[in-house]
Amino acid sequence: MGEDESERVYRNGPESDLAEASYRKLQMRRLTIIFGLAIVTFIGMIAALSIGAVDIPFFDTAAIVINKIFFGVFGDVSNYTYNRIIADIRMPRIILCVLTGASLGMAGAIMQGLLRNPLVSPFTLGVSTASSFGAALAIVFGTSLLGAAYYDSYLFLGQEITIDELLKTVSAFVFGMLSIAVVIIISKRTNVSRSTLILSGVIISYIFQSGLMLTKFLSDDAQLRDITMWMMGGFSGTTWGVILIVLPIVLICGLLMEKMAVDINALSSGDDVASNLGINVKSLRNRGLILSTLIASTCIAFTGTIGFIGLMAPHLCRMLVGNDHRYLIPASALLGAAILVVSDLFARIILRPSEIPVGVIMYVIGGIFFMWLVFGKKAGESE
Repeated sequence: MGEDESERVYRNGPESDLAEASYRKLQMRRLTIIFGLAIVTFIGMIAALSIGAVDIPFFDTAAIVINKIFFGVFGDVSNYTYNRIIADIRMPRIILCVLTGASLGMAGAIMQGLLRNPLVSPFTLGVSTASSFGAALAIVFGTSLLGAAYYDSYLFLGQEITIDELLKTVSAFVFGMLSIAVVIIISKRTNVSRSTLILSGVIISYIFQSGLMLTKFLSDDAQLRDITMWMMGGFSGTTWGVILIVLPIVLICGLLMEKMAVDINALSSGDDVASNLGINVKSLRNRGLILSTLIASTCIAFTGTIGFIGLMAPHLCRMLVGNDHRYLIPASALLGAAILVVSDLFARIILRPSEIPVGVIMYVIGGIFFMWLVFGKKAGESE
């Protein structure tokens, strides 16, 4: 009895209370940062809905959005043109921006945690290029495989979903999985360094890049233009049918990823430690990489190649919320969404009424970030 009481006193002593208070303070700080990122993303979405080739007053934008969500609570908006621009053109585009940024952010965080390498992402591991090759194959050879059925469409929940969109999604995922299978095989070797893993991703990208060049060579003029514009990355022409395909995949994969967060935290201490804690490391790594590939390739199939989000968002969020994946995954999703929404907004207004592909902006931002990541850290270490 005396021993149990002394243990209870030790557990509930000043040191324990201080540690618990410090932990709660850290949790509150992390939740505050995540909430702040959500607000930034929301503000970016409202700005992107209001600003473009045609600027729409904020209150009209808010009324149209609320009407869309709550089934016409404000009645008919006086300006029909505003209603059509917001509801039919900009809203699905902005939602796909958010889903794509969140998907790439989460995929990057999961890949970095599973492979214990802060430089891996869907882009650096070659998943983006491989998925792009798969989607390009669907564009060039879709009619040869399916004939006239390639252009068929079906109504689902009142929205049109086309066969070519589904074929691009499946093809992008299959080839994205081929690239990640190579990474899984390489990562199983115990003597693989971080630089070797990144180098293998570069090699995979070059291989599938050659495949992309071949599809462009074999395409006709219309297909070549589609592939070229699509490789630059962009969200023009997004429909609600695309959202119906992407949204459930992103939500389901995101929830499954968050469910893996605790196990990935244990994996950060090493495979042996995680195994001793009862975690099936091989199964965890395979499931995580498959989910990351699925969520990234699904979005890439509709947006084209969007680079560096999966590298930037997790890295910056790790500075803000730490390495705990319970907070890192949602934070990376929100920051990735915010970066892409703002980048797409700039892509639409820099040369308005024309727009440039958002992939161009992301390559510039990503290149600057990667240079800071490499040379900035080296400068800091030398000091």
